[in-house]
Amino acid sequence: MPTQSIETILTRNRVLPVITLDDLNDALPLARALRDGGLDVLEVTLRTEAGLKAIEKIAADCPGVVVGAGSVLAPADMAAVRDSGAAFAVSPGLTAWLLDAARASGIPYLPGAVSPSELMLGMEYGYEWFKIFPAMALGEEHIRSIAAPFPKLKFVATGGIREADIPRVLALPNMRGVGVSWVVPANLLKTKDWAGITALAQRAVAAAASA
Repeated sequence: MPTQSIETILTRNRVLPVITLDDLNDALPLARALRDGGLDVLEVTLRTEAGLKAIEKIAADCPGVVVGAGSVLAPADMAAVRDSGAAFAVSPGLTAWLLDAARASGIPYLPGAVSPSELMLGMEYGYEWFKIFPAMALGEEHIRSIAAPFPKLKFVATGGIREADIPRVLALPNMRGVGVSWVVPANLLKTKDWAGITALAQRAVAAAASA
């Protein structure tokens, strides 16, 4: 069973790599490359058939890395990702069914929310950390406005955030982290350029440090 809170997990780094894998064989070298670049908390999405198996592999065989499951869309996913060894679960939105399933599974959970009603529903279940997605499509003014009535909440923004955006997004109210996919670009993944991915991770860490 996961033992760390979502706050403990997500405050290790201010940048969360969001990873979609097609080839299970990439899971371990990729996780090590990101860890070596300073990013040791990873979100592996369930968008492909390799996702859940990749989480199992990283959780079992990559010491020093905390791996969670992203794109959790159905209540049944919660128990599945917990049993895979995932340390946390992330969804792009929230529903009462997902909130109930997360509570039943015991897995630390970062629900998505972009409206006051969604935030208030999450708060009813005791949540204080939320994912804001798709962040750049919504815009910084939306994020700033939605944060105003909820000063005690904490946000992790994902969706379209580039390297140059990181300091500005992290400066927004309530913002505690950003999720990015550009640290694992398709071209470097295809060529198994793990050193290149480590270098991108280092750049992401530096961008967050400048915020």
